[in-house]
Amino acid sequence: MSFSELTLAQWIDIGLAIVVLLATIILGRWIIKIFFGRILRRFTNFTKNTLDDAILEAIAPPIYWLALIYAFQFALNRLGGIFELLRFDLDQVYFVLFSLVGFVAAWRLIGNIATWYGEQLAKTGEVELGEQLLPFFRRVILIILTLIVIIILLDYFNVEVSGLVTTLGIGSLAIALAAQAALSDTISGFVIMVDRPYRIGDRIEVQELNTWGDVVDIGLRSTRIRTRDNRMVIVPNSIIGKSLIVNHSYPDTQYRIQIHVGVAYGTDIEKARKVLVEAVSKVEGVLSDRPVEALFLEFGDSALIFRIRWWLESYVDTRRMFDSVNTAMYKALNEAGIEIPFPQRVVTHKVDPSGKNGIVEVVRSK
Repeated sequence: MSFSELTLAQWIDIGLAIVVLLATIILGRWIIKIFFGRILRRFTNFTKNTLDDAILEAIAPPIYWLALIYAFQFALNRLGGIFELLRFDLDQVYFVLFSLVGFVAAWRLIGNIATWYGEQLAKTGEVELGEQLLPFFRRVILIILTLIVIIILLDYFNVEVSGLVTTLGIGSLAIALAAQAALSDTISGFVIMVDRPYRIGDRIEVQELNTWGDVVDIGLRSTRIRTRDNRMVIVPNSIIGKSLIVNHSYPDTQYRIQIHVGVAYGTDIEKARKVLVEAVSKVEGVLSDRPVEALFLEFGDSALIFRIRWWLESYVDTRRMFDSVNTAMYKALNEAGIEIPFPQRVVTHKVDPSGKNGIVEVVRSK
């Protein structure tokens, strides 16, 4: 068929197809930009968060591509009766194109939502959660999405996918068994990041490992703890997840410490209590708005035992505070004439009066 043999109706179809295709190419992006950028933005501006903005930004380009595909389909349908080469079935081509557009839209949507959520976590201080957990989940979801689209396309073209699905399942199981320890650490890392028993910068104590220090990094597989002697202890998350953790920084850095002091029997208890409390209260670093207590706990073997308790601003000063408080209490007790006894042992010898048997019994007492 030559162009001279075309009827008026066919020429109208050609012109209409060209107009629709060019209009979609030229005006489509501008119309979508106006619709999403101005009209819908007016409604999203009333919301408090920016999630709807991220969703609009993700789906706007795929909608334009979808409009182009529909315009191309319309044009070919109008021209299909003119050119014999266009008489073959284009349904498969359209299905592939629509699937790819849907795949790109879902990919962009997942990426934008993950980015938005990461920004929200950064505002709340959950930095390590946004930097490590979100990218991992994002990659997993995108891999699953890609596999689903591939399986759908293969199934549409009558390619047997049951064997592929079975192979993927068996392969996943084999990988899981081979990397059981790594998966256990990773899952424990997820739990730690979500449950938040400690954060970067916290001083923690892992009692089962007899390790304590400042948390430097929380990874997917391990937690790094810097000890006070500047040594890095790397603890797998599966181990630390099963251990008893003492967080010295939570709920805040204020810290109460205590020490036991013994005074001699016969000492006035209230006088000793007053001397101890005043001595500790004057030490620099002891919080003045928190109580200093001297509790008379028990009758010791050689002394009356007091438990002295006080608060300080940060756990970092614990060791220095012990030195300062011990020094202040020792000086105050000496100035007040209160004796700090040391353990004593009394040995009593019982001797036979006749002198025949020598020492009969030795009695030792504290």
